[in-house]
Amino acid sequence: MSNKSTHIINIDSVELEKINAVYFIGIGGIGMSALARYFHSKGKIVSGYDRMSTVLTQELEASGITIHYEENLEKIPTNVQLVVYTPAIPSQNSELQYYFKNNYLVVKRSDVLQILTKNTFNICIAGTHGKTTISTMIAHVLRHSGYGCNAFLGGISVNYKTNFWSSDNEVCVIEADEYDRSFLKLFPDVAIISSTDADHLDIYGTAQEVEKAFIDFNKNVKTGGLLVYKFGLKNSKEFSAKQSQSYCLNNNQADVYANNITIEDGGYRFDVVVCGRLIKNFTLHMGGMHNVENAVAAIATASYLKIDDDLIRNAIDCFKGVKRRFEYILNTSKIIQIDDYAHHPEELTALINGAKTLFSSKKCTLIFQPHLFSRTKDFADAFAAALDLADEVILLPIYPARELPIPGVESEMLLNKMKNDNKKIMTKKELLDAIATMNSNEFENVLGEVIITAGAGDIDTIVTPLKQILEKKYKSE
Repeated sequence: MSNKSTHIINIDSVELEKINAVYFIGIGGIGMSALARYFHSKGKIVSGYDRMSTVLTQELEASGITIHYEENLEKIPTNVQLVVYTPAIPSQNSELQYYFKNNYLVVKRSDVLQILTKNTFNICIAGTHGKTTISTMIAHVLRHSGYGCNAFLGGISVNYKTNFWSSDNEVCVIEADEYDRSFLKLFPDVAIISSTDADHLDIYGTAQEVEKAFIDFNKNVKTGGLLVYKFGLKNSKEFSAKQSQSYCLNNNQADVYANNITIEDGGYRFDVVVCGRLIKNFTLHMGGMHNVENAVAAIATASYLKIDDDLIRNAIDCFKGVKRRFEYILNTSKIIQIDDYAHHPEELTALINGAKTLFSSKKCTLIFQPHLFSRTKDFADAFAAALDLADEVILLPIYPARELPIPGVESEMLLNKMKNDNKKIMTKKELLDAIATMNSNEFENVLGEVIITAGAGDIDTIVTPLKQILEKKYKSE
């Protein structure tokens, strides 16, 4: 049987401009949907499959893209010239196998990015966390300043309500995904590495292999290009790019860092030192000190591109953030609702610490949906330590995504490892039903004033219902 491992394509021979119809298997993925939007913007016929309808797939459908939601060979198009699939799709997927067996041109998402960026100036942002926000910030600065870029993002920009946009300027800003080693197919003119913490151990096996992949990624920086990397990364001495800059939040040992940081209205004001040059008076309207550090990386990149300081400053000031990255759903004097994609212990730690720093006098309740059985198992102790930082924790059942259950790996495992006694496990329905029946006093006593939903699964489906319940409870405000 044909399968993913034996299907070999000569990528250099693929001419995208000659392709008129493209089919996506897993079109609802955030990276896949960006490529679908790209081909659609070029006037191609785009269609796809995903296993469930989401806000993202509904937006694609509203734009004119045809999508179906069951594996069904009777619904797939046979007149397509290119089939794109995500590595998260099982190799036994019947639609994928049909296209393999019938000798269609079938490629991974990363292959398409490799083809698209063959002759462009590429800014590629990598890291086990931080890359989506940094990518979106950089793309926003380039767009807002008039510099221009093509953006392929792993999140939805709140400013532009999309994860893709195009420009006449042959510059691409690309979120470089480490999953399945996809980012090694990219060749950056500017590479950013935000973190190399262990993740995707189902792919890499060990933390050392993860770090090695990032070292290999740094080797892909083109001659004359720039590497921007987080100060203090393990094995950063092995980065071999001839031109590099380190960045961090506020350590003056780095090449680029923030200074004079103050908290203001749920956001921050700060200066930035770029290789000894002071740029003053930045304002970031986004919570979490880690996002100030992400802004530092974006500012370093824009400065390297010689974008005017005032244009960079204005762009950061009007940056509205990324959907599900410390996103304020409600922000009133009585209740704060924050939604975030955090699904790794380091991300949860940054998220909770960021919220507790901004709202130090308020009780913080975290509603967390673990993502993947393997990740939960691999980082169980670290997850428990991160969750203990919240005042109250409600765990949802593990979201399996592409995985089958692992015996003994359930949300109860995290609950039992936690030291915080204010913890429970609930389903999404149980949670919403319980909150809906509380009066305001009960709600404040039990859950407090800062409510955070976090996770990479389908926890986002409760964000709006939760908001509606909270608005109803506090409608008199």
